[in-house]
Amino acid sequence: MEPRPFHQRHIGVDDSDIDHMLEVVGAQTLDGLIDETVPRSIRDDALDLPPAVSEIEAVRRLAELADRNVVMRSMIGMGYSGTVTPPVIKRNVLEDPSWYTAYTPYQAEISQGRLEALLNFQTMVGDLTGFEIANASLLDEGTAAAEAMAMAHRADKSDRNVFWVDSGCHPQTIEVVRTRANPVGIEVRVEDPDRFDLEAGFGVLLQYPSTTGQIRDFRSLAARARDAGVMVVAAADILALTLLTPPGEWGAHIAVGSTQRFGVPMGFGGPHAAYIATSEDLVRSLPGRLVGVSTDPAGRTAHRLALQTREQHIRRERATSNVCTAQVLLAVIAGFYAAWHGPDGLVAIARHVQAQTSALAAGLAAAGWELASDTWFDTLTVVSGDRTDEVLEAARERGINLRRVDDRRIGISCDETTTDTDVDDVLAAFSATRSGDGASGLPDDLLRTSEFLTHPVFHRHRSETEMLRYLRRLSDKDLALDRTMIPLGSCTMKLNATSEMIPITWQGFADIHPFAPADQVRGYHRLIEDLEAWLAEITGYDAVSLQPNAGSQGEFAGLLAIRAYHDANTEHARDVCLIPSSAHGTNAASAVMAGFRVVVVACDDEGNVDVEDLRARLAEHGDAIGALMVTYPSTQGVFEEAIREICDLVHEAGGQVYVDGANLNALVGIAKPGGFGADVSHLNLHKTFTIPHGGGGPGVGPIGVRAHLAPYLPGHPVSGGPSVVGPVSSARWGSAGILPIPWAYIAMMGPRGLRRASQVAILSANYVAKRLADAYPILYVGKNGRVAHECIVDLRPITRASGITAEDVAKRLADYEFHAPTLSFPVAGTLMIEPTESESLRELDRFCDAMLAIREEIRRVESGEWPRDDNPLVRAPHPAADLIGDWQRAYPAEIGAFPVTSLRTKGYFPPVGRVDGPSGDRNLVCACPPVAEYA
Repeated sequence: MEPRPFHQRHIGVDDSDIDHMLEVVGAQTLDGLIDETVPRSIRDDALDLPPAVSEIEAVRRLAELADRNVVMRSMIGMGYSGTVTPPVIKRNVLEDPSWYTAYTPYQAEISQGRLEALLNFQTMVGDLTGFEIANASLLDEGTAAAEAMAMAHRADKSDRNVFWVDSGCHPQTIEVVRTRANPVGIEVRVEDPDRFDLEAGFGVLLQYPSTTGQIRDFRSLAARARDAGVMVVAAADILALTLLTPPGEWGAHIAVGSTQRFGVPMGFGGPHAAYIATSEDLVRSLPGRLVGVSTDPAGRTAHRLALQTREQHIRRERATSNVCTAQVLLAVIAGFYAAWHGPDGLVAIARHVQAQTSALAAGLAAAGWELASDTWFDTLTVVSGDRTDEVLEAARERGINLRRVDDRRIGISCDETTTDTDVDDVLAAFSATRSGDGASGLPDDLLRTSEFLTHPVFHRHRSETEMLRYLRRLSDKDLALDRTMIPLGSCTMKLNATSEMIPITWQGFADIHPFAPADQVRGYHRLIEDLEAWLAEITGYDAVSLQPNAGSQGEFAGLLAIRAYHDANTEHARDVCLIPSSAHGTNAASAVMAGFRVVVVACDDEGNVDVEDLRARLAEHGDAIGALMVTYPSTQGVFEEAIREICDLVHEAGGQVYVDGANLNALVGIAKPGGFGADVSHLNLHKTFTIPHGGGGPGVGPIGVRAHLAPYLPGHPVSGGPSVVGPVSSARWGSAGILPIPWAYIAMMGPRGLRRASQVAILSANYVAKRLADAYPILYVGKNGRVAHECIVDLRPITRASGITAEDVAKRLADYEFHAPTLSFPVAGTLMIEPTESESLRELDRFCDAMLAIREEIRRVESGEWPRDDNPLVRAPHPAADLIGDWQRAYPAEIGAFPVTSLRTKGYFPPVGRVDGPSGDRNLVCACPPVAEYA
């Protein structure tokens, strides 16, 4: 019996704190506050969910589900491999809150640790692929290939619209590429590369080695493609590239793939860090995040996110991709895996894998079995003919899953976990035994000769002592949720409870191949069924798909469902998507990807959708109206009173309503999008449902739909049968490996706890707004003067009076040991604050006190006491190194470092001063600089 229910552990304030906060905001009760904040017309607090269970009981039930999964030796391949997460990385990164609770590193000065780790990843990918530039990861190999196709299409100056795809590509990759291509009119042709008509296409996708294991020499094809102005994309196995000539050296323009086999468990499909690499001339078309190197005012090397002008909220419908984040935590693990093993260690692992595969090949050949290819790295395809079922069953009896390529062929893939016993068991399933030495499988003229991973970071950390200290040094550079409140609007940085995190590393969840037979994953199926049903009940929808592995993919999937619905009703002309001017830029980017034309709807002075302008846009576009995308509560942090009317108007015009679920943390147990007029929503499980952000990923962005859209949820032809809409992720259930986290959260919170969390989130935001209102203008409020679960502080009048900007305040907060709120979104020159329900009253007050102290500092600038160009705000943040030596500033060093007395014992100093962003973009460096740079 636990002394306190979980929701009281999750929610940071107790009853007496709530009474105090209600008094400050001028409300009598929590229910009364909600009545003043949320329109009665949309209220629906009925949650038909199981009663809350204790943390002990939730972990026990998850253990039962994990035990229902059968952990076999999966030798299925298809881009997923068994791997060993080095224990020092597993314990000190994957299971360490200083890494998994961090936010996307927009604030570079307090993110230097994870930025360096991502730079290691980029360097690793660039070295192994033979390219100059790699980004900080993408969502999975299939979406990376789709992004590369889009890059190639943008780069092509002709009117060609054919994209050739190697029939040797992994089947799930082919299907994800098709899903991405169809809405924008790209024709995907799958063919043997020898039959590509290069004159007809703008790009080609090649698999290296192929899904069946063959290693083909693509040098001649790449040369002919370049001559024809055709972009070459290579989907390459990252481990194979330690032995094989990399794509950047044989003529490809872009390389994509997965780094899953670098220490990241299969997890029934994810999350895994995909990669994309290219040459420097294509860097401005590169999707996702890119870490670069710049300097701070003292000349210290400093890392930052580069080329921020590619951000979706700036480029909107002109954005080149809707991917607005990365798989950071998984990329960090993969990068550390490479640092732990080094180039020699990776080569040794690759040679082990290749040797085991060659032993299989020799034994099978000696027994008379025909191999589909005479080249291989880790995969063989055996012509099994009429004995296919017999061999597959014999392997299963020995605890091994092999791949059914088709009714007459079987695939076998080895990995770093493959043992001699595994080889013997596979051979026995084929009625074969080991033979003498056979062919090597590696073509001599494709063997790698170039060096890779030469930077010292991949050589210095071979002992556990050194690696442990390196990981600690990096994490100490950052501010994550384990140190401080992260008050980011629309990002909901709330508690990621330890009891929720425990199960994700269990073998029964972590070591399951995404294409394992259905009878081996009954535990996963039950967990998924529970979660789909619970999320449907919470949102008021009729069906849920957990496939999208990021919010961006959820947006894309939801809009694809709307398009497919209109097409099924022969209303193909409904291609206009209405989007409010305040919306997050991924909305517009996703709409374009789904084949819609974006039409902007104005917002009024209070941040609400301008209903009269909506009426005008509906009348203007008539039968072309396909959808409206709207965030609720609004991006400005307000519950719009007219949301039902807005939905009704769009429906009357024949359109569908997409409600962006980014702000669902203000709705759970209070209102349901599916009940107040929405047709589809994506949900950010990494926000409302406590999957950690992990420094900018992993995320999960499932969609909920009303019944009429259910037939158009994303399918998965590889493991789920035919579907109207293809897959948006490589695996059928996306990042299934982290679904135990939201399952545990909902199970432990129960209906009462979930509702209480939303109420307290709203109370906390109103408390912060009330405490700050006399010092800073609060930009948007509802009709009763209330905000939702976030509030926007307007710095623009202060900037006009003092020269101090919102960015200055954001940087100064680091000196107070706080992560900054959301900067300049959705309104330039503002800070958007979301405190969440997890924060204690003490922490809320500490933040408010810091903001009020900063306002007093600004007054000293306004009064002329401190110069506008020399004060603690414009020079913030203050690294400890700046306090040593000759201090020649207009304010004392003590004020810079310890702005309030309580901070004299603080444990965090930013490692660098304000990073020079423009310089970093002008002098783009996206790989580890030479060691001399750090001297």
